[in-house]
Amino acid sequence: MRRGAALAAFLPLAACGGIQSPLSPVGDQAVALHSLLMLSIMICGIVYALVIGGLGWSLRRRRAEPPPDTDARALDHSLWIAAGVILAGLIALTVGSFIADRALFAARGRDALAVRVTGHQYWWRIEYRDPASGRWIETANELHLPQGRTARVALGSADVIHSFWVPNVAGKIDMVPGRRNLVDLTPRRLGWFRGQCSEYCGAQHAHMALDVKVDPPAVFDAWLTAQAQPAAAARDAVAAHGAAVFAGACAACHAVRGSGAGGRAGPDLTHFASRHSIAAGTLSMTRGNLQGWIAQPQAIKPGTMMPAVALAPADADAVARYLVTLR
Repeated sequence: MRRGAALAAFLPLAACGGIQSPLSPVGDQAVALHSLLMLSIMICGIVYALVIGGLGWSLRRRRAEPPPDTDARALDHSLWIAAGVILAGLIALTVGSFIADRALFAARGRDALAVRVTGHQYWWRIEYRDPASGRWIETANELHLPQGRTARVALGSADVIHSFWVPNVAGKIDMVPGRRNLVDLTPRRLGWFRGQCSEYCGAQHAHMALDVKVDPPAVFDAWLTAQAQPAAAARDAVAAHGAAVFAGACAACHAVRGSGAGGRAGPDLTHFASRHSIAAGTLSMTRGNLQGWIAQPQAIKPGTMMPAVALAPADADAVARYLVTLR
């Protein structure tokens, strides 16, 4: 029964882990912040326990009605003890904060992967500097990181204030229009994780998610090389028709490298079908979801900047068929 009671007491904490939690750190920066959090909880817990213990002691002494001088001496001793504990706690928090800050910026002097992330309402523009050519390779809504290597991410905003936060990997930092903030990400564990805009930025703030994939270095290098390539040509007549419709209806807002479409208002779709989700984590990547998104974006994500495009059903199907070939 005691084991069952102890287990039941910890059940509310079961939802604190997972792919979007600072309590499951997988990166050096997140580990530093997690350690600082645990230190803060420990010190605050000790102070809280002492306060409750002191309150219980004072109530007991009051009932016992000790001589006034004895009570005064005991009170003086208690105050000195409390002051010492508080001072020690403040010193420990100051030292812990200094160590955590040092850990957050420890990788700044190393050779880091250069990444730029720009927040839009309500999606993420992501660019990698190609180490071979020096040019920027653009994608959207899905951040790939190499395991064990630091990525130095320059953050900005195209419209309002956003905030970049991948809880498992690092702390949050604001994305302010007109300036660039920097954050280092050094993931140690492979897998998928979830980022989020953590600064209210409009109607679809809650649906501005970021898929984050930590890959082995060789897999990441292969992925980046593939992302640098232009889009493959349409493979069948339906996809070719979809490419022609896309060029007339969508190319003003979206880019597909190698096709002539060079719009910058919306996400780059060169390798769109290789991504994990549609519309910044709103829908999983399926052809049916894609058709729904093309036909009625405002019904799926009200307030999104993508307008409804008036396409015949056959044309919408052809565009979806074309987009799912872009890998």
